[in-house]
Order: sequence, then structure tokens, then C-alpha cells
Amino acid sequence: MTTAFVLSGGGALGAVQVGMMQAALRHGLRPDLLVGSSAGALNAAYIAGVGFDRRTLADLAEIWQGLRRQDVFPFSPQRQVLALSGLRPSLCSPSGLSTVIDRHLTYTDLSEALIPVHVVATDVLSGTEVVLSRGDARRAVLASAAIPGILPPVEVDGRLLFDGAIADHAPLTQAAELGADRIVVLPTGVACALKAAPRSAVGSAVHALTLLLHQRLVLDVMALTGRVDLVVLPPLCPVTTSATDFRWARSLIARAAAATDAWLAAGEHLQGDPARALGMHRHEDRAA
Repeated sequence: MTTAFVLSGGGALGAVQVGMMQAALRHGLRPDLLVGSSAGALNAAYIAGVGFDRRTLADLAEIWQGLRRQDVFPFSPQRQVLALSGLRPSLCSPSGLSTVIDRHLTYTDLSEALIPVHVVATDVLSGTEVVLSRGDARRAVLASAAIPGILPPVEVDGRLLFDGAIADHAPLTQAAELGADRIVVLPTGVACALKAAPRSAVGSAVHALTLLLHQRLVLDVMALTGRVDLVVLPPLCPVTTSATDFRWARSLIARAAAATDAWLAAGEHLQGDPARALGMHRHEDRAA
């Protein structure tokens, strides 16, 4: 059986996927191939280069725990004024994210990865999804994580690309077409229990995107249910931290590992309704 891990996007909530993978490994779930979009592409590309084991996941946890918002979404008043004036393509420079990718990616071409990896981006002009399986690994990952308006699009093979989550948040169909018999979906979830709405433009944009794309994921899972062996790990809940706040990675990883471990140990993934953990909801006590 060929198992694909599909890693969705979610900004700083991408740390959740590290804890999920730690639990998955303990329960014998290993990827034969990886498919990632947006923040999930960052995780997938790293794992693909160094293998899937406890040491790798511990190192990936350290990377997430060392990140801060300025590393990914650097704030520059001058650039933001120029962006709003139409003189820059994005509110934030891609230099920070480029540095993070360059520091941790261990191969130059996607085809060189130890575990086959496929990065999903979106064609800016057509809106169609683009699955990158070979070529410049750095540019592919940077393009997949380029949130429109927040980070600039990236040219890859003559096409201008941005965030893969726009076309397909969790590219389940691509995983099936790549030959996967079993697909393990690792959703980042959403900030479902914020005390207040995000106040910054970047925070509001990323939060809105995660809400929209989580609902898309529900539809994608429902469409694929019954066609392949589908395991959807439950997103972490409640989440009280913004998708642009990287300070809580340690807590998110630990909570996700414990929750996923308990869920798998209880055999919840064998219950036959993979979409049941993905429903949108509110926390009434916080809303009140």
C-alpha cells in the first residue's frame, strides 16, 4: 500500500502538523510520498529531504519553535505604503521566508528528495493548481507559501505562481492521482477560539484565508470519501492563537501530538467518516 501524507496550509498553525506527525510515527503511519501546499509545503519539503523519523521531527519542532512573525511576515512601514500605492506587489518582503527555506532545505531539485515530494502552487493568471514535482525546490516552496497580497508571487518555469492553498487547500485528488492507496490528511485547522478579531491587515488576511480554506477542505474530503483509504487527523481545538503568531509553536506541537496520539489509540480513524472532525464551530463561552 502506498501512503501519501497531505499537508495543508495555515500560517503559524503549520506547527500543529509536527505534533500530528510525531503521533502518526508512533502508530506506524509513514509517508511513501508527500504532498504539501502553503505552510504544509514547508513541512513536506523539509521531511522529504532528511527522512521521516523521530530525530527529523524533533529538528522540525525546533525550527518552528525558533520562528517569529518577523521571520516570515517582516513588517516595513515603507514597503506597506508602497504596496498600498501599487508600487510593490505585496505588503511583506519574501526575504525572511527565503532565508528560512535556504537555511533548512537540504536539496536543490525536488526530484532529489529522499521521499518523493510534490508541492502545490496556484497559477496567478488562470487560478489553476500547479503540482511541482521537479525543478528548483527553493522557488517551488516559496511560491506555494506566497499568500496573495502578503508575499509576492514567484516565477517558476515562466509562470507566475502564488499560494497553493488558493487552488486546492489540501490537494487530495493529486495524492490519489500520484498513486496513493491511503491518504493521511494533516489539517492545520483554524484559530477557532480567538478572544478578539485580528487587528492587523496581515493577521486579518491570513485568518480569513484559513477559515475559507478549511471549509474547502471539508468539501474535498467528502468528495474523496470512499474512493481511497482516507485518514483525516483531527485539527487541534480549541485554538486561541492567531495564524500569524509564531510564539506558541511549542504548545501547539505538544497539544497536537497528545490529541492525535489519543485519537489514533482509540481507533477513531477506523470509524468510517473521515470528515466528521472537520466541521466548523464556535466556542459560545468566548463569543459571549
